[in-house]
Order: sequence, then structure tokens, then C-alpha cells
Amino acid sequence: MLGILVRHGLAGLAIAAVSLPAAAQTAKRGGTLTYAVTAEAPTFDCHATTTYAAIHVLAPHYSLLVKIDQHNYPKVAPDLAESWTVSPDGLVYTFKIRSGVVFHDGAPLTSADIKASLDRIRKPPEGVVSVRKAAFEDIADIAAPDPQTIVITLKAADAAFLDLLALPFNCIYRAEKLAADPQFPAKTILGTGPFVATEHVAGAHFIGKRFDKYFEPGKPYLDGFKALIMKAAGLGPAFQGGQIQAEFRSITPAERERLKTALGDKLVTQESPWLCKVEMMFNTEKKPFDDPRVRQALSMALDRWGGSEAMAKISILRAVGGPIRPGNAYALPDDELAKLPGYRRDANAEREAAKKLLAEAGVPALKFKLTNRNVSQPFTPAGVYVVDQLRRIGVTAEHVQMDVSQQKKSIAAGDYEVALDGFCGDNEDPRPMLLAYLSKSRSPRNMSRNEAPDVDGLYDKMKAATTDADRIAQAHDVQRAILSGSYSVPLLWYNRIVAHSSALKNWTITPSHFVGQNLADVWLDQ
Repeated sequence: MLGILVRHGLAGLAIAAVSLPAAAQTAKRGGTLTYAVTAEAPTFDCHATTTYAAIHVLAPHYSLLVKIDQHNYPKVAPDLAESWTVSPDGLVYTFKIRSGVVFHDGAPLTSADIKASLDRIRKPPEGVVSVRKAAFEDIADIAAPDPQTIVITLKAADAAFLDLLALPFNCIYRAEKLAADPQFPAKTILGTGPFVATEHVAGAHFIGKRFDKYFEPGKPYLDGFKALIMKAAGLGPAFQGGQIQAEFRSITPAERERLKTALGDKLVTQESPWLCKVEMMFNTEKKPFDDPRVRQALSMALDRWGGSEAMAKISILRAVGGPIRPGNAYALPDDELAKLPGYRRDANAEREAAKKLLAEAGVPALKFKLTNRNVSQPFTPAGVYVVDQLRRIGVTAEHVQMDVSQQKKSIAAGDYEVALDGFCGDNEDPRPMLLAYLSKSRSPRNMSRNEAPDVDGLYDKMKAATTDADRIAQAHDVQRAILSGSYSVPLLWYNRIVAHSSALKNWTITPSHFVGQNLADVWLDQ
């Protein structure tokens, strides 16, 4: 098995937080946490979505088999499984399930619920969307030999398997409900998490109250939560007016300074590298984006190195990187990136080469619609930047911004030409990070609608690697193939800044804004 530090590439990771260590604090019970979510959840089904807008309102209601420990990121910790063992050959994982766990409707949780939920992810019924299906394609069998035991058998040993099980979107549903209606989770929120869903008003709020039969003794500490759905532009006034106590995605550097000036020691900010990037995707089913010369040219128009410094001043975009987060041991280092199209440091030479590629492809004065989210950070400045960069090679992009749910539906349906979208990794391992680049026939997360057999083959070699050095080398090869094919290419990576009331205790920032959002461990000191 790989060492935790190398496996997750967290050597040198800097996370700045202004808060007291948990050991120095005494938990208090009571109060309602009100926080903002700056987009509407497109679905209630964890398995079918990739957006924080869903996980930030759904995570408090659900449990996982195992989870990422927010306070010891990215360590895998127990959740519904209280313990587990792995066979010497690495093929069989046996999980002991907690006893006494019940769903919010009073039904007891058993291993049958976990089996049904994981089977739904790896082999979704007709009509059910499972965007992480490819992550579990190497599971040979899931068995529930007794109510408190789950046995998962793999086709081949996988150093990343526990990390895959701990993906925050792997919500555990009730087997009986799934059997009656496979679409049940898209319609009804029913889990075993620390909070019971009590009210949802579309476009307005989600409300949850403490689940008194939650399996962790004494938790949750909060009486409840209220997630307000609001535009990002409203965060500052909402903080200052006391309408919200937190926003768990991120604010901008400028917003941080304004809030600190206005609120002083009533506000806490925490900062971290972020497992998120803006991705530029090409719909390969629409001409001329089926031509690799066109895709490469548009990527080569972007001066990422020069744009990084400028964008960091006005947005949450900062780091130049490839498909894996910069700083992760699996990421391509800068000197390797600089050899690839779109990353060479001589911006003028890159643009001249891009013009030649467009001329060869017969579209020297290309015009198209650039589909983007209507979210101010980081999408509006990212879109403005891309339009300006493309103009420098004679390309005209009409910047079309949509609500997140509308944009997601358009992209999923292939109703776009070129799109900017956020892509946030489920965890630090390269397996889930690279799923979006696999062939469309293999991975539902591929939104470029292309087949990429070269990427698929290299990905499989990476999966089979058993040493740190081999996994890193294979991950680098996968990324070179991704950037050379240019079906979907990173623009820049985010920097995460979370602001919250100083009354909110025991919440710890991580590079993933999907982790630690079930709110079981936090309390209000007020």
C-alpha cells in the first residue's frame, strides 16, 4: 500500500486557519447554523451530481461507508463502517457495520442498504445517472453475508480503493426504497446522517433539524441548520447583516478584506489550496471542435502563466496546472507542463502557432458561443479573460452565461460548442481526478462527448501500478495524453478562502469543499 503523504501529494501543503485547536475548545449544544449556498442543487441524488450546491445541502442528511477525516485530511476514517480489514492480496475488503444505526424514518440500517447503494453507483439501473460508475468498475462483487458485514471483492488490487469509497457523494440510501423506485433519492431526502430534512423551498432555502437517533453519541451539537440559496454578490451584505454565519465554498481576496474590515474579530477566515479548477471543454460532436488542431489552437491562445498573476488579484483563480492539482505528487511539474500545447511560456509564439493551426483547419476567423455559469466567482472573470485571449488569435467568442442548473443540463445534453465549467476533484487521488477525461462510453463525467482510447489505456496502466514511483510516472503519462488531445483542458486552479462567524467552532478548511460538510462536529459558541 502507498504511504498517505505521497499517495495524496500533500507534502508542503499549506493551510492557513485562524481558529483554536479543537482540543482547546469545549463543545456546546444548541443553536441553528445559517449558511449560504450560492447555487441551487440540480438534484437531490448524490450519485448523479458533481456540484457543491448539492453536497452542501445534502451531506448533513447522509452517511457514507467510510469518509475523509476533515480534521486529518486526507485520512480515511470510519463512518457507517466502524472497522475493516483487507486480505493479504489486497483483493477483499471486509467492513464491520455499526449496530443500532437507523434511517430518519426509523428503519434500521443493515448491510443490505450499503450493498444496494454501492451497486447503484457501479451498476446503475436504466434511467439512473451514476457519474462515478467508472470509479468502481473494478469491483467484482459486493456481498452482505449478515446484517452487519459488507464484503467487497476487487478484480485487481487497488491502492486507491478506500479513497474511492470515501468520496463524499457516495451517499448510502435505503435498499427498500431503491427497490421500489430507483429514482427515489432524486425526489426524497432520506438518510442516516446527523440532520433530518424538514423543509426545502426551491431557490430559497433548505432546513434541517437535529436527528436525535444519530449514531454518534452526543452529536450533532447544533439544533439545526438553514442553508440559504443566494447569489454570490449577496454574501457580503448577508455576513454584515447577520443573516448568515458562514459560506463554505469560498470568497474572493477582495471580499475577505472588506469583511475583515467591517466585522473585525467577529469574523474568522481560513485559506487553503483548492481541489478545483475551471475547465474549458469542447463539444467534439460539433464541428470544427472534432478537429484536434482547433482544440489545441484555442488552448494555445490562453496565456496561463501571465494570466495567473492577474487573475489572482480579481478572482479565486490562482495556480497554473494540468489535470491534477498543482502541488500533488501526481501532478505534472511546471517544467513538464511547459512542453505541452497551451502551457509553453512564450505566449506570442504560442499564439502565432495557434493561428497557423486554425488556418490549416480552415477556420482562421472562428466564431462560436462560449457557455459559462452566471456565477461571479470565478466564472465571470474567467469568461471575460478567455474571450479576450481568444480575440488575440482572431477568434470571436460570444460569452453566454446561464444559471448553474441550466448550464449543467445544456452541457450534459451536448447543447453547447465550447464551455467553461468548474471541476472539483472528489479527493486527491488521481483515479477520481482523471475520470472526466476518459472516453464518454466509459465515464459519464466526460462532457466533451469524445472517445479517447489512448487516455483510457494509460489510465488502466496507472490503475495497475503498485508502487509510488510507477503510479506517479503513469499519472504523468495520462496527463500528457489529455493535454495533447485537448478535448477538455484546465484554465487555472482555485485558491480557497472560507469566511465564517467566530462563533462557529471546530470547522476546519481542507483543499476539498466537499469534505466535512455533514456538520455533525461543529457547534456555536454564542
